Amino acid sequence: MVTAQLGALTSANAGSASTTTLANRVLVDFKDALIDYKSTSLNAIQMFCEPMTTDTGGDIDITIAKPSMAMEQIDEGSTPSYQHTLLRNERISVKEWGLAVAVTRRMIEDSRFNEVELALNEAKKAVERHVTQHCMNALMGVYNATFGTGYSSGPIEVGDSEANISQFANNPHGAFFGATPGTAAASHEGRLVDYGDYSVSDLNSLGGHYFASSSSVSGTSDIALTDITKAIELIGAKGYNADTILVSPSHVKNLLNMADFNVAYSLNEQPGYLSPAQSGGSQLEGWRETGTVGSLYGLKVAVSSWCPQGRYGIFDTSVKPMAFVERRGLTVEEANPGFGIVGSYLSQRYGLKIVRPECGVIVYGA
Repeated sequence: MVTAQLGALTSANAGSASTTTLANRVLVDFKDALIDYKSTSLNAIQMFCEPMTTDTGGDIDITIAKPSMAMEQIDEGSTPSYQHTLLRNERISVKEWGLAVAVTRRMIEDSRFNEVELALNEAKKAVERHVTQHCMNALMGVYNATFGTGYSSGPIEVGDSEANISQFANNPHGAFFGATPGTAAASHEGRLVDYGDYSVSDLNSLGGHYFASSSSVSGTSDIALTDITKAIELIGAKGYNADTILVSPSHVKNLLNMADFNVAYSLNEQPGYLSPAQSGGSQLEGWRETGTVGSLYGLKVAVSSWCPQGRYGIFDTSVKPMAFVERRGLTVEEANPGFGIVGSYLSQRYGLKIVRPECGVIVYGA
């Protein structure tokens, strides 16, 4: 005997007083009765990634140039030595991700408004959430078994060496400089190079780009001004200029509670930036409108709930620290030819990785 199972979201499903049973499967007959939820997005790909495309899937390689040539004095009648650009290779894993939407014929027939449109809109939101979470986990060095981010089944921290986290086999999503950044893995070229007055030895002495906050407040959302100045030094010594601090709402709370914050913020009258002449309420106007809570030491302070509560980052976003390689954008796969959207699913093929280890610093709490 076969027990009939009704299709998802059909009018034949009966409602219940409890929201934990069948109530979530009842078709809403009137569009005016639908209350959608608010979604706060962070365009992480645009903010932190250099977009690229590829004609193949699987593991692909991209090449990044390193400072490599130098002038030399030459005598009359002689020619300088030939030089070439030094390069380093970054391998990025391109994978396919999919999402099936429960669209049935009954669902289409019984709906008094475009239920299919509603389902696909929600699926699009789910895709955006997925890509944003994937990008943020890779960027912040957070462990996630589904995405494969982090290192050695845990988050990337101060004790993880450059020799380990820079290898594709150990960490396919890449990382900023690890501990002892001047020491590369065996048979590998190091990512650290001389810049300006800083030699590789000098830069190695400054340390890696992952460290614990010098502050200790409630919870794990530790933040201190000395963390930020240290990050500015680490990025600046390698020829880049930090311009953005990405924090979670919990970090903002602790930041605003710091007495020194009122002294350190920028004297900027532009909307979205803090000014000592503004009242406490108007200081947060930019946060409400744009997600920018202010400017600290000349760095834009951006807040997002997608930033991990236990970590925050300082970045040079003028040079994107990550590469986002897309083999195929989001498409609808027709599972049953001739039936259109019924039984179909959405899929996308992409890969992302930190390829500019100089451009970011991650600070984590206890």
